[in-house]
Amino acid sequence: MPLYPLLLAPIYKEKVWGGRTLERFWRTLPGGPEARIGESWELADLAETSPSGGGGAAARSVIRNGPLMKRTVGDVIGDFGSVVTGSMKLSPDGSFPLLFKYLDARENLSVQVHPSAAYAAEHPDAHLKSEAWYVVAADPGSVIYRGVVEGIDPEQFRVGIEKGSVAELLVEEPAVPGHCVYLPSGTVHALGAGVLVAEVQTASDTTFRVFDWGRTDREIHVDQAMECIDFSPFENGSDLSDQPPTSEGDWVARPLVACEHFEICEWTALRESSRIFASEELSVLMLISGSGTISWGDQERRSVTVGAGETVLLPAGLPSAEFSAVDDVTLLDVTPPRTES
Repeated sequence: MPLYPLLLAPIYKEKVWGGRTLERFWRTLPGGPEARIGESWELADLAETSPSGGGGAAARSVIRNGPLMKRTVGDVIGDFGSVVTGSMKLSPDGSFPLLFKYLDARENLSVQVHPSAAYAAEHPDAHLKSEAWYVVAADPGSVIYRGVVEGIDPEQFRVGIEKGSVAELLVEEPAVPGHCVYLPSGTVHALGAGVLVAEVQTASDTTFRVFDWGRTDREIHVDQAMECIDFSPFENGSDLSDQPPTSEGDWVARPLVACEHFEICEWTALRESSRIFASEELSVLMLISGSGTISWGDQERRSVTVGAGETVLLPAGLPSAEFSAVDDVTLLDVTPPRTES
């Protein structure tokens, strides 16, 4: 069966800090108007989620278009192999190596950290989780917390946790639409209230909460977190967002992140312009704004319409996948890790 661009059904997660901002993507959110939808898992292939992250159950994205409708991403990888994955490096269990989300923070997320490499090596049930946040929308004055203020040591940080003043010990940066931050495992961080981000991360949801802004109904993991937090001055060599953009015809590319786990490039274009994306390798597109059509095929061209907020998996064997902007477009092109040739 010929492959095609795979549109994925979101998996929604209620969170105490969540809101309804995802309705800006014309989505019908579950749970009624009072439900706090904090996360939309756009592409997931997890056999199990942690109690602190997703609640223990499997999370597998389902395809919602074409002949493969209702099949999971894992099913398609299992059936088609490298025709879908190309040289993508799978997780050790053979699953998709990345997890894609939208996060809607109506309130502050917990101050948290993901396992360091040393901690993960000693605890088989803990997994590295490096991630990137791309700011889609932000209220005026909203912030992101990333890393510990230089000079703060573990003892001072523990005192801050006990006194409820830990936020004063974190580096704040403005949350500005279009800004992207990279958060390698071991970086203490939090998403401030009033921010909607697109998230790309390694396929893990192991999270250790340090501080929860006065909320008392969720578990805190201070001892585990203190083993993982990197207190050295934050250096982010994988964050490329300050590099100048480059033009490719009517499209403008802005590299955002390049790390061992994934690469992210932002592409923007005016309507009525086109660009070929899939070229013998798998990629994932997150359409941040605008709309367009994706056409493909060597002999007989076919097309599918995509709109803001949709996430599309382009299989490696998809011939000449061309994105044509209908409205002004901003999208993220995400490249998963590759096996060595």
